[in-house]
Amino acid sequence: MRLLSELFSTDSGRASIAGIAFMIGMGVFFIRYFFRKMEEETLAEQQKAKK
Repeated sequence: MRLLSELFSTDSGRASIAGIAFMIGMGVFFIRYFFRKMEEETLAEQQKAKK
């Protein structure tokens, strides 16, 4: 419990939380971005194959 109170009450703890949240958010963004690009490429290849 003491660790959680230090994590949320000290400046370095808040910076750690912000860094962790940023990294998780960046990971989610890149996963979505890469999957979207892979899907677009697959659709483009399928359209080329139909022509």
